[in-house]
Amino acid sequence: MDFRVRALDAAPFQHLYGRTDAELAALGLKAYLADASPGFPCRVSLEDAAIGERLFLLNFEHLGGESPYRSRHAIFVRDGARRVTPAVGELPAYLTRRLLSVRAFDAAKMMTDADVVAGEDLERVIVRMLEAPANAELHVHTARQGCYLAAIERA
Repeated sequence: MDFRVRALDAAPFQHLYGRTDAELAALGLKAYLADASPGFPCRVSLEDAAIGERLFLLNFEHLGGESPYRSRHAIFVRDGARRVTPAVGELPAYLTRRLLSVRAFDAAKMMTDADVVAGEDLERVIVRMLEAPANAELHVHTARQGCYLAAIERA
């Protein structure tokens, strides 16, 4: 089963790049300097920030629409991040080194399946979930904090 990991588009965050901590705070965001790596996963670059790198912590709606599963959560975006497009079947390292929650959704954005998996076993769960015709896309979250990490779709 061919799949592709989908990063968030950088465009909605570009107006934040280079802003001061005070300007970000006025917008309800918090600036961080990464003090560990891994530990601060950027949803645009699909990489953990390097130690000392600046990020924004903000609330983001990752599952919109008129569904009971409509969802928002905190995410990190690196200051100046550029969107990556992983190759078909490529799993960014920031996914494979975490304990993950994988949730499958149908076209109506209703949850159809879910699992908790060690990152190194993620591909097996992706293939199993995407083999089910009803599943339109998968959302990957950190298992402990519940933060949205990326979407996965059939390629």
